[in-house]
Amino acid sequence: MRILTLDIETSPAIAYVWGLHKVYVAPSQVIQPTRVLCFAAKWTDEKRIVYRSEFHHGPDEMLDTLWNLLDEADAVVHYNGTSFDIPHIQREFLLAGLMPPSPYVQIDLWRTVRSQFRFLSNKLDSVAQALELGGKAAHEGFGLWEKCLAGDKAAWSRMQKYNVQDVRLTESLYLNLRPWIKSHPNVNLVTGATHSCPRCGSLELHKRGLVRSKVSSFQQWQCLSCGGYSRSQRRLDGVDLRNV
Repeated sequence: MRILTLDIETSPAIAYVWGLHKVYVAPSQVIQPTRVLCFAAKWTDEKRIVYRSEFHHGPDEMLDTLWNLLDEADAVVHYNGTSFDIPHIQREFLLAGLMPPSPYVQIDLWRTVRSQFRFLSNKLDSVAQALELGGKAAHEGFGLWEKCLAGDKAAWSRMQKYNVQDVRLTESLYLNLRPWIKSHPNVNLVTGATHSCPRCGSLELHKRGLVRSKVSSFQQWQCLSCGGYSRSQRRLDGVDLRNV
């Protein structure tokens, strides 16, 4: 299964405003809408990180590369990407006249963190540091975006470092959270394996009791590689309720 970890950076929208608090900004006040500035992506089975930006490569190459990656992906790992990254990306594709890439499953780690745990903060940097995975790349804050919009080459180098580190961090978090992801796609549907971990594909499975439904029992397995649980498809025993 081709699993892609992805992160984007966007520009701020620029608008005319008359105040700083409780301000309604009408569409006519916007002089420059937000857009995707750059992205970083990494396949889970490769070391190389793909990075493209409008500054280094131009918007067309950036979007074409991103479209091809998503078109190849079976699943995309991101952090709050369901609400942020993917909608921004799809807007850019639409505006560029591109058709949708082939469908993929989204693995949103923010949703897993929010539903499965109680961290002090659900931000990527906070969760990653709590798990001792490292942290986000430091930068000067909003000033970095200002300098990038002004075409500052050194600022764009810092933006690339920041974007790439986010992908590394997200992938590390994914590998830690994988056994906890309830909606993780079944990799065996792609590999065709019949007795391997549905999350990571490992053949090192250990029997861990039975899973019982109302009418059947199934063998339960725990993966010795990623720690995730699964069950056999063939039932061990059960009752037939068709004549009831």
